[in-house]
Order: sequence, then C-alpha cells, then structure tokens
Amino acid sequence: MATANDARDWARNHLRGIGDSLYSPFCGEDGDDIDWEAYRRLVRYCVGDLNHPLLWCTSGIAEFWSLTMEERKRLLEVAIEEGRAANPDVVVQACTAAMSAKDCLELTRHAQQAGADVVYIQTPMMEAHGGEGVLNFFRYIADRTDIALGMFNSPSSGYVLTPAESARIYHEIPAVCATKEGAFRPMASRLLHELAPGLAVWECDKTVYRAGWLRDGIVCPAQLGTAGYLFETPQRRLFSEYWDLVVNDKLLEAMDFARESGLDQFDIDMGSWFTCYPGRPDYFTHWGGAFKHAASVLGLPIGDYPHSRPPQTKLPAGAKAQIETAYRRLGLVGS
Repeated sequence: MATANDARDWARNHLRGIGDSLYSPFCGEDGDDIDWEAYRRLVRYCVGDLNHPLLWCTSGIAEFWSLTMEERKRLLEVAIEEGRAANPDVVVQACTAAMSAKDCLELTRHAQQAGADVVYIQTPMMEAHGGEGVLNFFRYIADRTDIALGMFNSPSSGYVLTPAESARIYHEIPAVCATKEGAFRPMASRLLHELAPGLAVWECDKTVYRAGWLRDGIVCPAQLGTAGYLFETPQRRLFSEYWDLVVNDKLLEAMDFARESGLDQFDIDMGSWFTCYPGRPDYFTHWGGAFKHAASVLGLPIGDYPHSRPPQTKLPAGAKAQIETAYRRLGLVGS
C-alpha cells in the first residue's frame, strides 16, 4: 500500500500494465444478492489465468451506485484476498466514489485498512461547486486518510474537471498521484500533463498511445481501469500482446497487430453498448448488463441474475446478438 507521502514515487514504479475493472455478479430475486463464488473466480481468472497486474474494484463496471456500503467493502476484501493469493504483487485499486464525503471517507478508510494500494475518487455526482467543490471533496478525504489517491474524471458524474482544475488538485493534495481521464478528450490530457507533469495520466482514448504519448511521458504505462479480460483469453492473449508492443514503443507493429488480429474491427463490431444507452444517447454510462453479457460469451461466471441492478435497464436482445457476433468474428469463441 502506498501512503500519502510516498504516493507519487510509488505510482511511478508500480502503475504498469493492464488493470481489470471487475463487474459485480448478481444472483437471487431481482439480483438482490452477490454471487461471491462467481466473483472469486473472476478475480482468479484476471490475476491468475490472464496474469494481469492490476485490479480496479467497485467502480462503474461494478455498478457501485447499486451496491450497499457493506457490499462494496466485501467486494474489495475478496478481490484483495483472491488477487494476492494468485499474485502477491498484484496492485489493487479501489474506487470509493459516493454521494457524500462521509461515505467516501468511510470507504477510503476501509480500503486503507483492508490493504488496497491506491484509492480513486470519481468526480462527485452531487452538486459539486465546480473544480473548487471537487478540490474540497478531495481535501476532506486526504486530511483524514493516509493512502495514495487518484482522480477518476468521468462524464458519468455529470461534471468533468478541466485540466487546470485537475492540476490544482494535484498540486494542493500531495496524496494525489494518478488520474483516469475518462472523457475522451486527449488534448485536455496533454494540457494536464503540461500543468502537472508528475501526475500519472491514463487516457481512455487509445489513439494517443499509438501517437507516441507514452514514449513522450504524457501518459503512464498502465491501463488504470479497463475490461481487458473481455478482449482476450488465456489461449489467445490478443490484448496483452498489443499492449506489450505499445509499452515497448513498437508502435507500427502495434498498429499492424491491432488491424491484422481483428482488435480494431472488434471495437467497431461491438458498437457502443458498453457506454451508451440508446434512450439517452448524449449520456456516458457504464452499462453493467453489457459487460456481463460479454463476459458470459467468453464463459466467465456472471451469477444467475445476468442484468444490472436498478436504475439501469435490461440489455436488449439486439445488443446481445451484436456482442456475440463480434466475439465470433474476432475468433475468441467458436461459431
């Protein structure tokens, strides 16, 4: 675990590789329970079978807004237990976003005590008073904890920090060492790096890595929170091979591999079901049912309630068919 004082040195040395954002497998009537054995198997698969070096827990793909405080705590504890059993060096990243600073503090303190390495706080979903309000939120948590902190700048919050606002948080809160930039606005990430060059930035827009931004130090060599386990299998490690080429600055080879392996086409074939609900196309979401259906196509356990909990809707049949077709075309499942 990184303490607040050594957070930035720790981030430079440990935030590397593919980080898997875990879904929550539900079971029981209306998905009111969690299938803990399915969750344990998912963690073992990511860390053991795929050998991915980072976990990303209780965030958007996990549908944190639908989980109780106790469920969120237990999901993190199980991830730490199973992940460290499979790989003692796995980096466990906990997301502790909450509607109130007090709930966020409770979750952050728990993450610190449970042995998480770093905590990420999504831009608050309530009526934050702009960047000043987000800074106050981070300061409230940092003043009462001793663990590395990261920002999660997601449009699903309803407010996206500007580069100057993020840089101010970095400069005023020493525990802040990293950020997941989820708004798909790479030029803002480039400006953020100029304003806060020591901040470890992960940009969700994959094109920046092909443009050499990792080589230039603008972005870090870690995918802080992805669903990387949905883009490969232990038998066909497509995503890992692609990422290794990028990290080793073999950019032309990486682009050739993405095209020839079908990874580029897979992005097109999958469509936008992971992040867009057609009934509200202007809003970025993490559609848990879409992630879990993709996982089920690969044979991963998702619990006997395959849908999202409220308030998300059930994934339509057309989406399921499109996802299944995309996997068959990529060759990760048979015809």
